[in-house]
Amino acid sequence: MTETTPTPVPQPLIRVAVVEDDPAALERITGALEAAPDISVVANAPNTATGKTLIDKGGFDVLLCDLGLPDGSGIGLIRYAAQKYTDVDIMVITIFADQDKVLESIKAGARGYLLKDERFDSFAESIREVRRGGSPISPVIARQLLKEFQPREQEADKKGLELLSKRELEVLKLLARGFTFVEIGDILKIGRSTVATYVKNIYQKLEVNSRAEAVFEASSMGVINMPR
Repeated sequence: MTETTPTPVPQPLIRVAVVEDDPAALERITGALEAAPDISVVANAPNTATGKTLIDKGGFDVLLCDLGLPDGSGIGLIRYAAQKYTDVDIMVITIFADQDKVLESIKAGARGYLLKDERFDSFAESIREVRRGGSPISPVIARQLLKEFQPREQEADKKGLELLSKRELEVLKLLARGFTFVEIGDILKIGRSTVATYVKNIYQKLEVNSRAEAVFEASSMGVINMPR
């Protein structure tokens, strides 16, 4: 009897919409994403007005939204999209690295925060990560949040320190540094599914829903100690 090799099941395309007013940045972002075989940029808009129309039309899985748009802040669009769709992942792409905009974006519904000065070819993996349930955040942003909200060691919340196991704390520190689930698994020599389980436990214990929120809560409670 001849054995047949199962035909690989094609992975569905991740459909991305981009709200970006800088034509050069839009071209670079689109080019980097379209180079990935599992990602397709299906729509783009240059401002909040056309961005709202883009959101209303739907048909995308991930929304990449700039904050500094010519007719207003992208945070309003993030909030609008988050309220309209529960199955769409929203990520910020911006030049702004200040703490207030990061926190405001997270509160509005963003699940990731990327800076434009990063390599655009890393954006594809960030999009995959957010679709897997992660919250990609630029390492520089994670470090800034940790430094801004890191309490003095003697004032650390002991209850917070007791929330997480040693392994969960290791995973959380690597999340804060911007590593993906696969990279964390390689570093700790555990499987990606095990990493995902640890992350789920971390989110439950800290009562958060994203990487950025976890970093913020953990640093506020003194769970993560980062050098100033």
